[in-house]
Amino acid sequence: MRRTRLLSIIWMAFIAITATGCSSCSPPIEYGREQGKVLQTKRRQVWAIAPVINLSGERGVDPILQADLLFQQMQQVRGLTVIPVNRVAEVYAALRIDRIATPEQAALVSDLLQCDGLVIASVTIFDPYNPPKFGGAMQLFLKPGTYQRPVDSAPRELVRRATPREGPPQPAGNADIVQSVGMFDAANGSVRDRVTLYAAGRHDPLGPLGEKEYLVHMDRYCGFAYSELIDQLLASPKLKGL
Repeated sequence: MRRTRLLSIIWMAFIAITATGCSSCSPPIEYGREQGKVLQTKRRQVWAIAPVINLSGERGVDPILQADLLFQQMQQVRGLTVIPVNRVAEVYAALRIDRIATPEQAALVSDLLQCDGLVIASVTIFDPYNPPKFGGAMQLFLKPGTYQRPVDSAPRELVRRATPREGPPQPAGNADIVQSVGMFDAANGSVRDRVTLYAAGRHDPLGPLGEKEYLVHMDRYCGFAYSELIDQLLASPKLKGL
């Protein structure tokens, strides 16, 4: 009886040692490396993210969630400090506005947040079903270097003055506006190739879906789309001289 028990203990110890040895000999998991973005300006920029405007007609588009997804992508840009959407929403509430109507209002909000520009994204197409589709636009309102907020007027009064009145649209003055627009349909092979390139270094190699996770989870697909729009934005010549 004792001999049988001793043999069992020895056998179990052998199995444990063998399993440990095999795990130590297994090759390490290889993760990719995501591509970094760089804002090439003369000095570090501070941008704020405004609530996203939903123009798609889909009720399931959450402006704050979409702005958070954009914030996550903007944070990956070197040379850029990003103010999250909740800070902008607080300023909106204090000014009693729900969106920016003129470049002058954007400059006022930027000045109140002590940032260089305000990023406002719009969702034009939102289809979460496989293959997903996302259409969007992004506008960066850069606060003019000569902007001076009048100290003798309350911010709400300045917003009222900057609100567009009836009649033809007024020119934007010396405001600098940088824009990017894109339509990302995963049914298109070239779009799927860009998704694969984007997923490298971001998806979990041990996950059950791998890189396909970015085609079945709409939040991740929106992150890819915002990354593409940011690439277009950073390529604007207007940002080179800042």
